[in-house]
Amino acid sequence: MPAADRAQIYLLTPPAIELAGFPGKLARVLDGAPVACLRLALATRDEDALIRAADSCREVAHARDVPVVIEAHVALAGRLGLDGVHLADGARGVRKARAALGREAIVGAFCGTSRHEGITAAEAGADYVAFGPAGATALGQGGQAGGELFAWWSEMIEVPVVAEGALSAEAVAALSPMADFLAFGEEIWRADDPLAELRRLAAPLLAG
Repeated sequence: MPAADRAQIYLLTPPAIELAGFPGKLARVLDGAPVACLRLALATRDEDALIRAADSCREVAHARDVPVVIEAHVALAGRLGLDGVHLADGARGVRKARAALGREAIVGAFCGTSRHEGITAAEAGADYVAFGPAGATALGQGGQAGGELFAWWSEMIEVPVVAEGALSAEAVAALSPMADFLAFGEEIWRADDPLAELRRLAAPLLAG
């Protein structure tokens, strides 16, 4: 998942999807906005449910040449013909995932707000590093991945960086010059019209 000259849209599924309706919603979003990658960010641990969800989403995304990664489930990524895996525990599993999936697979790592963890993941062979939450949250726990982290990373590190978590239009405008990808998930799926909400939030990425 190489970086481009300007920030790109990285799309996350909701934590739970309804197979009768979600593929159609996903298709509309992918047809209406330039999405660089889709992450299956499902909360369920039920393998059958994961397989059915992955199959339906992969069919929609691959028909539009959008790569698909799955969160955490390295073994399923290979079995289901997905393009890679997103690891939510920082650098810990990067080398193992790379060994299991091969050099061509996408291996990404979420590193919270830790610059050190991000560097470790990059050195271990991650294709991208994600930091977050990049926007303000109401939880009041932990830190926020602020602009200074993304500015430093974009200047010092070649591995692409993803900004994710609680992205507002203001956060997107601030971070789009510094991040390679901005990840939108629940921010858009909660809306009545996910595509319209994505276009609103990602306006700086779509301009010009």
